[in-house]
Amino acid sequence: MEATSGEPASTSSPPAPTPAPPSRPKKKSQMEVEGYPVEGISIGGQETCVIFPTLSVAFDIGRCPQRAVAQEFLFISHAHLDHIGGLSMYVATRGLFRMRPPTIFVPACVADLVARLFEVHRAMDQSELAHKLVPLEVGQEYHLRKDLKVRAFRTYHAIPSQQKLKQEYLGLPGSEIKKLKLSGVEITNTVTTPEIAFTGDTMSDFILDPDNADVLKAKILVVESTFLDDSISIEHAKEYGHTHLLEIVSQSDKLENKAILLIHFSARYTVEVGISYHCLRAGCQQNFYSCN
Repeated sequence: MEATSGEPASTSSPPAPTPAPPSRPKKKSQMEVEGYPVEGISIGGQETCVIFPTLSVAFDIGRCPQRAVAQEFLFISHAHLDHIGGLSMYVATRGLFRMRPPTIFVPACVADLVARLFEVHRAMDQSELAHKLVPLEVGQEYHLRKDLKVRAFRTYHAIPSQQKLKQEYLGLPGSEIKKLKLSGVEITNTVTTPEIAFTGDTMSDFILDPDNADVLKAKILVVESTFLDDSISIEHAKEYGHTHLLEIVSQSDKLENKAILLIHFSARYTVEVGISYHCLRAGCQQNFYSCN
């Protein structure tokens, strides 16, 4: 039967169902390492961004994953694009959402280039790209807040500190301690405790560097482990400036860290299998985690 103009055609078929709204991707469960929630992604040559949301800190920016935008402090380990590629997008997105301009830490040797990169993107995008850029030399420190500072070794080192009463003031009533403090008397000793160390891309030589004692004592060591098995030799890893898991395992007795978060795996691997095999075989004392 044909329908006349303006009349719907008659049919015995049921009406087409209304399309269902697209389902949201399942939220990835959040990892917790030594009391710190940790998020992010790290695949060698593609993207690295490791986030500690309770500190409002991201290490490297990768392609600027969405969760990184909420972090106020960004630490760039080096200028390879899989670690810095999303930098301008990170700043631009915070500006779009009217968030506070972020503080970005970079190795001093690339600070001028990063500043020029922002100038180029300002000219192209006609946007402010407001941020604070902080160059850090090796050994230089910067206070993020009263109880949290960073120190550059090869990359950046987050070191919260806590206060302890000096011996002569132990046992005093709280009211007396308060009066002393208000009067300007220094009643505490500052004890700095290394909490998180992040290496970025590196060879395992950082373990043997005598200036990196705090790195090896940090509660959490975030370290690259680009290669995981015997299909790639340690010599090959060193040739390309990277670390092999076997090097970390063989030197685990030098690492006083409670937890080791391995990052920057080659895309060729099923990560968990390789890590479990080598670490269990070696009897490592640390808790191992992976970000991939």
